[in-house]
Amino acid sequence: MSDLEVDYVIVGAGAAGCTLANQLSAQPDVSVCVLEAGPTDKHLMIRVPAGFTRVIGDTHRTWSFQTEPATWTGNRPIPLVQGKMLGGSTSLNGMAYVRGQRADFDGWAALGNPGWSYDEVLPFFRTLESRAFGDPEYSGRSGPVNVTSVRWRDPACAAFIDAAAECGLPFNPDYNGREQKGVAFAQATIHRRRRVSAATAFLEPARRRPNLLVVTQALAERILFSGTRAIGVRYVQDGKPISVKARREVILSAGTINTARLLQISGVGDPDWLAQLGVPVVNALPGVGRNLRDHYLCALVAAGQGFRSINQHAAWPRLGLQIARYFLGAVSILELPPPVMHCFMNSADDARDADIQGIFTPASNHRVHSGKLDSTAGMTFGFWQHRPESSGHVRAVSTSLADPPIIQPNYLTDERDRAVVLAGFRLTRNLLRSQSMKPYVRQETLPGERVETDEALLQFARETGRTAYHFAGSASMGPGSDRLSVVGADLAVHRLERLRVVDASIMPRMISGNTQATTMMLALKAADIIQRQNR
Repeated sequence: MSDLEVDYVIVGAGAAGCTLANQLSAQPDVSVCVLEAGPTDKHLMIRVPAGFTRVIGDTHRTWSFQTEPATWTGNRPIPLVQGKMLGGSTSLNGMAYVRGQRADFDGWAALGNPGWSYDEVLPFFRTLESRAFGDPEYSGRSGPVNVTSVRWRDPACAAFIDAAAECGLPFNPDYNGREQKGVAFAQATIHRRRRVSAATAFLEPARRRPNLLVVTQALAERILFSGTRAIGVRYVQDGKPISVKARREVILSAGTINTARLLQISGVGDPDWLAQLGVPVVNALPGVGRNLRDHYLCALVAAGQGFRSINQHAAWPRLGLQIARYFLGAVSILELPPPVMHCFMNSADDARDADIQGIFTPASNHRVHSGKLDSTAGMTFGFWQHRPESSGHVRAVSTSLADPPIIQPNYLTDERDRAVVLAGFRLTRNLLRSQSMKPYVRQETLPGERVETDEALLQFARETGRTAYHFAGSASMGPGSDRLSVVGADLAVHRLERLRVVDASIMPRMISGNTQATTMMLALKAADIIQRQNR
């Protein structure tokens, strides 16, 4: 292993890394090695969609980070779990499939990133997915990632659709199509009642290729350079340091947090930060670790009436029936993603597409994110701002990836973000208090009907808001003239040779949706770029 040399070394087997491994190893004359810090994804609770709640606390399969305390988050650290296994966070996440809007990608291109406009990335989205519904101009029918709509139906969900219509939001069964705005049952990476991850969609079909080596339990600790040329990666496995050399490229797909700090501890980043780590500067790029963005999730909770919610179905003895239904192929709570429905709304009364994403689930937990459902009927209305203006940073504290980094998203520090959050509370309450929902809502329990003023609602957001697990932007894509950009439009790191970044960290601005679909898309596009440049 210490003498191993391949064409491409990929660090990280998450959404991007698995996709790249499949695409690059499809060329039989090219050799690929993928390094994954965690174990395999062979676990029943990873396959069963609802089983992710059992995996989140597994420190063997997750990175258990937390954000730094900050004024606008009530001076509290916010837990941040990321996947550490084959599939990365796609083996752990809520499986929501939301691609984003045309304006997101046109905005990337306008920042000086040619090739990344909506019309130019749409073919890669279509190649990625297999959806049996939606306008074929916008959706794929035969891709490796199966996407289905939630099958669950109950009176509260039907009432939610009617409530949205009351509030001027149409039923829009394909928010990944021409327009996002509206309400619909969630689209999710679930097929035949099982999770579809980047590992199952991309890595498993490629594992039998002789030119692909996947190494698990391999913690990357340094990018190896010869001058300004990346030549390999040093990693640790079973306590032993091992090096793997790259004849063509080193590709970082370790995720927004780990990609940034791996660059930093390897000498690529802000010289002042590197000096504090005692790391010699290989390339002074002050943008590494900056521009960190995330969606800040706020939620309202209501006690229900007049229907049986997921709360009751998830308690014994009804849970036994749900387990039996799942294995018999009938509709069951075990096949559900966390959001049963999505609602895309505008914070302002204008013709623009949505700037707030809402989620609705006929389940509740009034103890605020403790993980245990209430014993009686309930429902939860969550939402986040699509494109937050607030940004922060991720910063290594030592040269060891065993030491958690500083993660500071600076949620709500921009006044414009706070205005959108307030609009989100108002819009969500309009849905909750609509005539259509009235038969099924007993009372709002969080934040409670007495919390009405802007000041009180913002205080509630500070005390209870949390991450939506959509971190992006810490190795931002942009032209070399942009002091804080890290990679160019071809995702090659500025002023370095044979080093590329391919994961959510390259997103220069946050997208209008969950990040997994876009991350897999950009990996498909990156593979196309790499193959064309290395012919």
